[in-house]
Amino acid sequence: MNFSDRPRYLERLRLRKMAKSQHAFVRGSAWLFYDWLNKHDEGLPQGPAAWICGDCHLGNLGALSDLEGGVAIQIRDFDQTVIGNPADDLVRLGLSLASAIRSSDLPGVTTAHMLDNLLAGYIKAAPSSGARGSEDLRKLLKRAAHRRWHNLALERFEGQQKQLPRNRRFWPLHHPERSQVRTFCQVLDISGLTPETEQHGKKGWEFMDAAYWIKGCSSLGHLRFAALMRGKHRRMALLDIKEATAAAAPSARRAQMPGNHAERVRAGARAMSPNLGDRMVCGEIEGKPVFVRAISPRDMKLEIDRLTSRQTQALARHLGSIVGEAHARQMDVADWRCWTRELSHATGANTKTPSWLWTSVIDLLATHELAYLDHCRRFALAN
Repeated sequence: MNFSDRPRYLERLRLRKMAKSQHAFVRGSAWLFYDWLNKHDEGLPQGPAAWICGDCHLGNLGALSDLEGGVAIQIRDFDQTVIGNPADDLVRLGLSLASAIRSSDLPGVTTAHMLDNLLAGYIKAAPSSGARGSEDLRKLLKRAAHRRWHNLALERFEGQQKQLPRNRRFWPLHHPERSQVRTFCQVLDISGLTPETEQHGKKGWEFMDAAYWIKGCSSLGHLRFAALMRGKHRRMALLDIKEATAAAAPSARRAQMPGNHAERVRAGARAMSPNLGDRMVCGEIEGKPVFVRAISPRDMKLEIDRLTSRQTQALARHLGSIVGEAHARQMDVADWRCWTRELSHATGANTKTPSWLWTSVIDLLATHELAYLDHCRRFALAN
């Protein structure tokens, strides 16, 4: 493929991914959510300004390793992070779960109970453990805790040790691009990016290979590189180098955030998901800000194809508690209590879900379903 063809191909790929299902469309059309927020912001409770994910959907949560080798479920993507209204993350996660419920052909009552559990978990702000937690998340943590480098190598690049494969996920770089990535990696201190790189220090890491990484959906078309590094005793590290772009998520008035987009991403990650934020570094490639993380074998994405009603309720409560904890750690006790008291104020006696959350998610679900069908029609006509 010619270098000039890459943007056009990536755009087609992004549109194809979004046409796969309504849930996939919700993930890839964050701009539609932000447009809705800008029109309906006054209908949402206004919480204390805090770092929010900005794009808090199911695919952006998962297992993340810390620098000591421990694993926790945390938010794992902060491209859209801003200092804003914490309610935005709740609505976005509620929409994501509701669209997953629709894609799983579950009845509407499942959505009502899901929102009850999502809010209850958020207010508790302490991730469930043991038998009370989500079985899906317990299994994910168990798998992540036992993974090692060979698992990552087999999964990501077919077990090769000296170079990345060239396939539908890893594309060749043109010469100037490869040269810039090599130079960037050669001066990069990766010693604090994973437990494995932490053990082997700053020196002795050698650049082995790099490729353009086809990953994600909404970020397709922006710079995304995979770089393979080799250290002492044949230790390997896989770097994820991603361009940081301007956030489209609404931010709080007079919010003080880093002007550099990569630094903004790292600041948001440190505030909400320290397992990830403490493992990030920032830099610049091709004059564009980038942030870098080394992929730990214990980093695993939450992937659920279909949901059951019981599974949905446990998952919603557990994920709600994770997002609640990410917000709560930024507030003092008094502010958090005041905020959760406002959130839990329901207008009806027969529901735990306040009307603002229910109407927001249902309105968004309808808006996205219409947009999804229109997207599929246009995609079919174009292909």
